[in-house]
Amino acid sequence: MMPYAEFAAAFPWFFPLCAFVFGACIGSFLNVVIYRVPKEESIVTPGSHCGCGQPIRWFDNIPMVSWIVLRGRARCCGRAFSFRYPAIELLTAFLFLVCWLRFSPAVAVAGWIFVSCLIAATFIDLDHMIIPDAFTLGLGVVGVLLSVGIPALHVTPTGYFVVDSLRAGTASLQGLLVGSGLLLWIALIAEALLKKEAMGFGDVKFIGAIGAFCGWQGAVFAVFGGAVVGTIWFVFAWGWQKATGRKSVAAPRAETPEGEETELAFGAHVPFGPMLAIAGGLYFLVFRSAALAWFADVALLF
Repeated sequence: MMPYAEFAAAFPWFFPLCAFVFGACIGSFLNVVIYRVPKEESIVTPGSHCGCGQPIRWFDNIPMVSWIVLRGRARCCGRAFSFRYPAIELLTAFLFLVCWLRFSPAVAVAGWIFVSCLIAATFIDLDHMIIPDAFTLGLGVVGVLLSVGIPALHVTPTGYFVVDSLRAGTASLQGLLVGSGLLLWIALIAEALLKKEAMGFGDVKFIGAIGAFCGWQGAVFAVFGGAVVGTIWFVFAWGWQKATGRKSVAAPRAETPEGEETELAFGAHVPFGPMLAIAGGLYFLVFRSAALAWFADVALLF
């Protein structure tokens, strides 16, 4: 059997293609997760089915392809399927490909788990203003365990696996605790100043999970990067609404302090989880090296 390195060198397109296709399939599954988990329904049974109740046949359930072939409508009853379904499949496929191209196979697989949970948490939070514990507490535990098993998530391997595992596990725990602690204090201070709840506890747990994969530097980056992303997102959506009189399709869900859906406006509650997910994903995939160098430079000043 040809060794992995030789096969990859002979057919450089094969494994990236597999990563993209596998990501699209996982994206299709994430659509099920996003729809069913908030309803506390099984993500295993029943199989994929149309809103009219008819099962979706396998050849009508090929990620991205079936939506294009069917022109976004169900074969059985003709009802429209949201463009969000193929968009999530394409997004997941793209991020799986990026993970594969940027990291070693083991770290890439850990990255697949991470970005899959970020995607699911993002769209559930956008729809329901909640982040289920599976994507906060569960993801945090998985992040620590993966860090122990795949030390390269956090440290440059030295060749001594036990030592590397301890270092990586410690870095993961630091990220979890520092991230959740930092956001908790920000939430408490904001609540004291504003005299109302400023942030859900789900966001606090979520940033801890991001820290478990990205370390404390990644958690800090995600908190403040998420604030920047959220500000840009809010200003764009609010400006669009004011200019056109219509809510932008990119606008996040907005609620009153009592939990009733309302128009996007200053003072309305909007989901912060998607902003944290975007910033955490950017750190993991793009900005880790630059951010670590910046934190190291800052540390030299003290």
